[in-house]
Amino acid sequence: MSSEDRESGDDDPDTGSASTDGTTDSTGDNGSTTDEGSTGNNEGAGERTDEHSHATDSENSPEKPPMATEASQEDEPFWKQLLTASDGPLLFVRELLLSLSIVAVIGIVLFAVSGVWPPMVAVESNSMEPHISKYDLVFVTETGRFAPPEANQQGLVMGETGSRSHESFGRRGSVIVYDVPGTRGSPIIHRARFRVEQGENWFDEANPEAINAESCAELRHCPAEYAGYVTKGDNNKQYDQANGIAPIVKPQWVEGVAQARVPYLGRLRLALLGTASTGLQPSVGVGPAIHGSAGVAG
Repeated sequence: MSSEDRESGDDDPDTGSASTDGTTDSTGDNGSTTDEGSTGNNEGAGERTDEHSHATDSENSPEKPPMATEASQEDEPFWKQLLTASDGPLLFVRELLLSLSIVAVIGIVLFAVSGVWPPMVAVESNSMEPHISKYDLVFVTETGRFAPPEANQQGLVMGETGSRSHESFGRRGSVIVYDVPGTRGSPIIHRARFRVEQGENWFDEANPEAINAESCAELRHCPAEYAGYVTKGDNNKQYDQANGIAPIVKPQWVEGVAQARVPYLGRLRLALLGTASTGLQPSVGVGPAIHGSAGVAG
């Protein structure tokens, strides 16, 4: 063979095809592998980027106000809002109503026990000392309630004739609250000393030290104009009917019987009513009376 033939043999289709195919296949395989790997990496990175972006947006985004919760609270009934309030005007209203309810319950219980209203009277006088003092708060019941066996039909025990086995505030005789109709004075809290009948000359029955008189004619209410009670303050020298404090006390004027006292508490009640200082004489004092007037005389 000539040299030209040998050179042309180098261009043999089989040999050239094999070389070309190998080079082409290898390049194709490599290119395919590279493209797929690159695509896969890009997709994975894109997914990770999107996930991170979503997480960041979720963390950084501000929370929406609970509009539905506030709206539901406003739609609740007023009584439920009042019961669940933790601050503001509703809390004040609830506490005020609770305090008033407690006071009302106590008042109802005291009224049920005493039978009169108000069941507590304040004293602004020293005429019943030392047994009932000025500014005491006295618990009062209706006549006949808690009366001892020796009491009369009205439930009262007389100081001059009562048994020594029964004492009220340190002495014999019921301490009563009475109010004389038609007078400008306050109700009086004094001790019932004895009972008189209409037309009775009670001079002989009276304690000579408490009348400052030589006969019935010298007493203002002797003989008795009607049946009733002669009364006296424990710290007063004379009967109420001898010194002009009151006439014979009719049974219907008696509004209650004193049962117990709380020292000094009456001063607070009188101060709230503006009657703590009246300038009245020691034999007369004022305080909230059974009918809610300015006071109770002592």
